[in-house]
Amino acid sequence: MENILVIEESNGWRNLLSTALSSLYKVTYWPNGVDITTRLKQDNIDAIILDLQFQQEEPFALLKRLKSEVPNTPIVVTSEVEKAELVVRAVKEGAFEFITKPYSEERIKLVLEKALETRSLRNEIDYLRRKQDVIYSFDRIIAESQAMKKVIATLRKFSETDGTILVTGETGTGKSFLSGAIHFNSTRQKKPFIKINCTNIPEALLESELFGHERGAFTGANKTRIGRFEQASGGSAFLDEIGEMSPDLQAKLLRVLDEKSFERLGGNRTIDCDLRIITATNRRLEEQVAAGKFREDFYYRINVLTVHLPSLRERKACIEPLANYLLKKSCRSLRKNIHGLSAEVIDRFRDYSWPGNIRQLANTIERAVILEETDIIREENVSLVQPIAPPLSEERSSPTQQLPPSTMQPLHEHEKELILKSLEKNLWIQKDAAKQLEISPRALNYKIKKLGITHHRWRKNS
Repeated sequence: MENILVIEESNGWRNLLSTALSSLYKVTYWPNGVDITTRLKQDNIDAIILDLQFQQEEPFALLKRLKSEVPNTPIVVTSEVEKAELVVRAVKEGAFEFITKPYSEERIKLVLEKALETRSLRNEIDYLRRKQDVIYSFDRIIAESQAMKKVIATLRKFSETDGTILVTGETGTGKSFLSGAIHFNSTRQKKPFIKINCTNIPEALLESELFGHERGAFTGANKTRIGRFEQASGGSAFLDEIGEMSPDLQAKLLRVLDEKSFERLGGNRTIDCDLRIITATNRRLEEQVAAGKFREDFYYRINVLTVHLPSLRERKACIEPLANYLLKKSCRSLRKNIHGLSAEVIDRFRDYSWPGNIRQLANTIERAVILEETDIIREENVSLVQPIAPPLSEERSSPTQQLPPSTMQPLHEHEKELILKSLEKNLWIQKDAAKQLEISPRALNYKIKKLGITHHRWRKNS
């Protein structure tokens, strides 16, 4: 239930507002003998109704102060005075709406409802949420194989509940998309769906990104910023690559799961947050728990409703319809008129192991569409990276034992070749290549720079 703060001295108008709003919201009043700053810190206020007293020397002083203290909270201004210049001034100072007294119960309820809806939408805009071009309908998900049909049936049931969900599967199997399908087929579908990739945000910044921070919480924090969990209030938060989160942050997230509350960095006010959390990982969390890299209590807390997505090689029946769908999508994007895939291409797709799963299939088709000059994708324009052997381990023979003397390479050339093969197999995603090579991403990045390896998808100076 949203918290509404009413700043109104008249008992008559307080009574009207109580009658109109108390069944829908938690309504509190000020003045009540407490300083307004202290009052704002006591609860997380979702909206404010402010009665302006124009007989005061500076009637807009309180409105300015409120916008400074809680800049993201909508303020509905009421007044017995209706002058155009005053209305314009109130809006310029940050008022969401200006209502002239007397007003009806229905009028104030309608305006307040719009103010809260706008606040929710603004949270999504802050997250840079763009209009979805994906239709999250379970009925339109390609699921020809029995394994995938079972997954979709499970997700339908999960979407009807409000429990925490853990989605597992290899890289590129569609964990992010299907997490969106869960949200947009749930009772929270009209509320925000916020995605957070735990590997894309530096560890030092991830806590602030999730929980937000108060002004002055750290160097450079020159204003209050709401976090992703607060943006997702009422909806769902999707935590991708949860296996990369540090144990310390896992402990703080455990409280969010248990109590649905948290504090911003540098703040002491508890913020209640009604949201559903969906997590995903391509790691084996059981092994990480056993190795002490993942908190056991956190693992059991997120492992309430679990679904494992099959790899593309485990759903062969889905390959052809998926390829045709991705072909149409690429043709729309690249504005090309290609009608289909040749029989030889379909056969190659079915026989290939697809280590990069659907993401690799999409990239392969996009490349073929760019190269193709006829109205059908031919085999000559399809490039499939051959899977490479796992990296050498201590138990396996050394490079000098495997290579005949006549084919011996300098060490740096052999190292470069091995890194290139691993990058190609992992679609040039350095994090995944580092995992396969059993070295840290930082070490791989150093070697890439040292060996002069580049790729057009990488940002400069990365």
